[in-house]
Amino acid sequence: MASKLVISPFTLAYYTYQCFHSTGWLGPVSIFGYFVIGTIVNKVLMSPIVSKLVQQEKLEGDFRFKHMQIRVNAEPAAFYRAGRVEHMRTNRRLQSLLQTQRELIGKELWLYIGINTFDYLGSILSYVVIAIPIFSGVYGDLSPTELSALVSKNAFVSIYLISCFSQLIDLSSTVTDVAGYTHRIGELQETLLSLGRRKNENYSEAKAGWDLDSSFSEEDAVPKDTAFLLERVTLSVPSSGKLLIKDLSLRISQGDSVMIVGNTGTGKTSLLRVLGGLWESTRGSIQMLTCFGPHGVLFLPQRPFFTDGSLREQVIYPLKEIYPVSGPADDERIVRFLELAGLADLLARAGGLDEQVDWNWYDILSPGEMQRLSFARLFYLQPRYAVLDEATSALTEEVEHELYRVCLQLGMTLVSVGHRPSLEKFHSWILKLHGEGRWELMRCERMKRLPSEEGC
Repeated sequence: MASKLVISPFTLAYYTYQCFHSTGWLGPVSIFGYFVIGTIVNKVLMSPIVSKLVQQEKLEGDFRFKHMQIRVNAEPAAFYRAGRVEHMRTNRRLQSLLQTQRELIGKELWLYIGINTFDYLGSILSYVVIAIPIFSGVYGDLSPTELSALVSKNAFVSIYLISCFSQLIDLSSTVTDVAGYTHRIGELQETLLSLGRRKNENYSEAKAGWDLDSSFSEEDAVPKDTAFLLERVTLSVPSSGKLLIKDLSLRISQGDSVMIVGNTGTGKTSLLRVLGGLWESTRGSIQMLTCFGPHGVLFLPQRPFFTDGSLREQVIYPLKEIYPVSGPADDERIVRFLELAGLADLLARAGGLDEQVDWNWYDILSPGEMQRLSFARLFYLQPRYAVLDEATSALTEEVEHELYRVCLQLGMTLVSVGHRPSLEKFHSWILKLHGEGRWELMRCERMKRLPSEEGC
């Protein structure tokens, strides 16, 4: 497209002059008028194609996502005997995609007919342009030989000029494709830029409020051992606007582990998403005052994440992309932490720390082993603060007790989401969420209640 658009103005200017020299004003005016008509017709034919192409791209994405969903969750679907159901759902998405593609082909057919008709009639127009002055007697004094040469020259100039316009018209199909793809990418970019602007605005407001608060004295300053500071935070579900937490003020400092409890749907995981920066709070200020990563803050989700590669890469993840980790001392640490997590046999199954395996870690590990391996990673990285989202839900209370005990021995401050009362002894505070914005904070030792303003 770029080469044709750059060269076409110069070619059009030259052959417009040549056509005017041969036929007078009639030739260029006729050809330019023909081009304008063709452009209008193509604009009408192109308009529905762009929107239909955008719809096709969306349906293709949905269809690919469905394939990925089935591939990742093949085993759970098999346990549910859901093959027929998933087959039906996948076919439904495929049929929607095919129907849209058929409609798109039908609309593109008329565009191709218009393009080819324009090209065909353009070749006829070149002879019409010269025929009018010939039959009107303008060239009546020329001999047959001279008239033949004139017709030949004019035909060449006019056809080439029309050809230049035809090349621009022929770009219509390419333009529709580019416009459709650009529209989809533009939607994504606009959303990302909007989220980025909102995040920067929230950060600037929070920073301004923090720096300019004249009532904030040095005695009240946040200590350096604070990880999170929440000030009157209100949290709602982004999709539905359902109120989860209202006016929560909380400071999470080193040594003060917090356990978050509550019924399903009260906002426990949602609060962790806000702490991790995945969601934005509806109102209030949330500050993460400790860096993310080793020796800082680390999140351990309920469903562990494993990359491809060796056992060492699973344990040290994501450190390999930051700096290489190797050596006998490091090997001993990894083996010791695997043993503490109860995975001493995994080393033999994997063929060593650095054996490149071609299996999917999600396929060879049970849910309990996945959570144990996640804790081995946590022990290796040794963050000051560990945020655990039901990270021991697939383990027994005895194993859970041992893993939490190791975390405390390694000096970690824990922020845990859990349901078992046995976890309380590892935490200093319990944050209980009741839903509909209500919450209460209790100290574990004396179970002293500090209700929210909404009451419980």
